Amino acid sequence: MPNIDLARKDDLSSFRKIAIGTWRDAYDPSIYGTMELRMDEALRYIAAFRAETGRRLTISHLMAKAAAMVLKECPDANAILRWNRIYLRKRIGIFFQVVMDDEGAHKVDLSGATLYDVQDKSLVEICDEFEAKVKSVRARNDPALEKTRKTFLSIPYFFLNTFLRILSFFSYTLNLDLRRFGVPNDPFGSMMITNIGTLGLDIAYVPLVPYSRVPILLATGAVKDTAVVENGLLVAGKIMSVNATLDHRIIDGFHAAVMSKTLRRWIEHPFDCFDKLSGDSSRYPASSVSD
Repeated sequence: MPNIDLARKDDLSSFRKIAIGTWRDAYDPSIYGTMELRMDEALRYIAAFRAETGRRLTISHLMAKAAAMVLKECPDANAILRWNRIYLRKRIGIFFQVVMDDEGAHKVDLSGATLYDVQDKSLVEICDEFEAKVKSVRARNDPALEKTRKTFLSIPYFFLNTFLRILSFFSYTLNLDLRRFGVPNDPFGSMMITNIGTLGLDIAYVPLVPYSRVPILLATGAVKDTAVVENGLLVAGKIMSVNATLDHRIIDGFHAAVMSKTLRRWIEHPFDCFDKLSGDSSRYPASSVSD
């Protein structure tokens, strides 16, 4: 059984082949971009969803579903590089960074929770799975993850770079299932998302992580009040910045355009795109929600 279920993509353009040959590793080919999303309807949807289902839906849950739909709409972006060839993933996985501070306020660690096949799941399913995984990670109840963390802590500093290159080579280049050695299958998924709004930031770009082979990283800022133009009039509105780091060996401007349009459609028109609600959404003001 392989580490990831893959199908090789053979119909590459000349630019794609040049891009693959130009950059040896994912240190140089980063593309950066920021888009601002209107969040008024998303916040109203969250309030209505919470009232109807009793689940504490957040912007992170909406982003998980929307990001999965982005990859469904643009399957060429759901890919990794192996042997200088692009391979398309057969599953969509969305990775979220999780802060762990159980060892004290001044000693924190970063881990993650990955949801798979999010495009086929309801928001209720996403909420429940996300909450369960985050609780498991923070409680250190994930055996594979804890074994991996302990392994990394035991590696000498001078050997870290070599170890990560070797691990990436066996996990992704050779596509081997390493679970018997304590390495989870495909732990980083197709796209990484981190919430920089909790740090008081609106704009920041997350670096590509070479050993993860993930070509898309999104950093979501805080939702803030601002003046926006609506139907030619200046009105008060709520916006959120989404900052992307993309691997140019896999993704170019065409893919970015498709992905940004899809993400905007899902986040700015949630009542049309996400789970259908039966209640009257106008009863729930956007200002009543905090992530």
